Amino acid sequence: MPAQELSSALKNFSQDPRVTLRRAGVPNPDGRCVVYWMQRAQRGRDNAALNLAVQIADELGLPVVTYFAGISNFPHANLRHYHFLQQGLLDVENDLAERGIGFVLRNAPECSPVQFFADAHAAIVIGDENPLRAMERWRSMVAKNIEVPYWTIDTDVIVPSKLLEKAQYAARTIRPRLKKFLPEFLHLVKSIDNSAPAKEWQQPRGLRHDKLSIDMTKQWPDLDRSVLPVDEWNGGSGAAYKRLHLFTKNLGNYDRERNHPETDGTSMLSPFLHFGHIGPLTIALAVRKAIQTNPAAKVSGEAYLDQLITWRELCINFVKYEPNYDTAACADPWAKVTIGEHARDERSPLYSLEQLERAETYDELWNASQRQMVYRGWMHNYMRMYWAKKILEWSPSVDVAFERAVHLNDRYFLDGRDPNGYGSIAWALVGKFDRAWGERPIFGKIRYMSGASTGRKFDSKKYIAQNPPAGKPAEPLLF
Repeated sequence: MPAQELSSALKNFSQDPRVTLRRAGVPNPDGRCVVYWMQRAQRGRDNAALNLAVQIADELGLPVVTYFAGISNFPHANLRHYHFLQQGLLDVENDLAERGIGFVLRNAPECSPVQFFADAHAAIVIGDENPLRAMERWRSMVAKNIEVPYWTIDTDVIVPSKLLEKAQYAARTIRPRLKKFLPEFLHLVKSIDNSAPAKEWQQPRGLRHDKLSIDMTKQWPDLDRSVLPVDEWNGGSGAAYKRLHLFTKNLGNYDRERNHPETDGTSMLSPFLHFGHIGPLTIALAVRKAIQTNPAAKVSGEAYLDQLITWRELCINFVKYEPNYDTAACADPWAKVTIGEHARDERSPLYSLEQLERAETYDELWNASQRQMVYRGWMHNYMRMYWAKKILEWSPSVDVAFERAVHLNDRYFLDGRDPNGYGSIAWALVGKFDRAWGERPIFGKIRYMSGASTGRKFDSKKYIAQNPPAGKPAEPLLF
């Protein structure tokens, strides 16, 4: 293919609104493969970044290899997270093999992406977008240290984040903007084509890789192993698709049961979304299909899609544009005023972080939610709001409350360390995306939730029984 024609094809690919050119330029003419550097989207199908890598590889007449770096010092990650992650990588490896795409894992300390790109003789590198600051820092560092083009793809949102252009302050402001773009992006597209490259990857002799059959954390002496894996959850695309099928099968119940923590009537897909074991477009299309099959589920389906698209992408937008997304400094001006006015309000009781972590409060409903987090790695969305607001009430300041909520969120949740978690904490503690409410002690004009009113809205006794203290039998999660 003539160079000019190839350049034109690549230019067309680069103009996709999902694409960000981290390092521009022409692919290395001596390159032997297209490398997909997998980070956020840990899946071998329905992956816009991977599928663009396939398109580019076909234009260049090259195979595709996916690279995953097992980083031992991922911020706030522990054994629970890495166990779930590695389960997912087993599915990735299998799905890629079926498509003739290579997969190479290198675990710390020998996991430098730049070194792998050189070892594999990459012609161009394709990667994922991720708004979290650590991921952005790593991508910027890599872009400065490689000599081939490097593009990142916004594959874990439905509407590419760059199209929103600036921070959105509430669901009511982002919703119409998202709706404007949905006809263009919420449909079957090349991003979930899942075709195989024209040229199959053949692993070069001597290219170092680590085996997934061995615990990837085995050689990491400094890893936090105190937070154990959760037997009730299995990571991977297979488990994610299974859960999605169950959810869409019962979609008509969602609107009625989604605020009932004792029934687990939500999708329970957030851990899989966090690790990229399934993408939001896949979920949205499955929900739309379920609505078409069962029109009676339309109200539930649309309510869920609003959560999946509006609220999830609002949180991603928040993290993208707010540098203080994980501290109380992210509060809007009205919230900072009311927080300041109530900074010296008496708080009683006050609990230490250790007491909160061990669920040692007077509030058995809150204790049950904390135990669900610690022992099960997940918490119902409705309880997460109450959980965070009580931390505000029991901490010496809003700053300390925010720090504690982030610590617990990131340490125990399988879906922690995620824009949704930080956005939810900001909503609960400093009124982000919310409005001013009636004045009250400690909270000021931040929305308040009481234990009495919260507990009356569902079968709180059953929920508490489902999440008893350690050593007592618990009812299983309904999946």
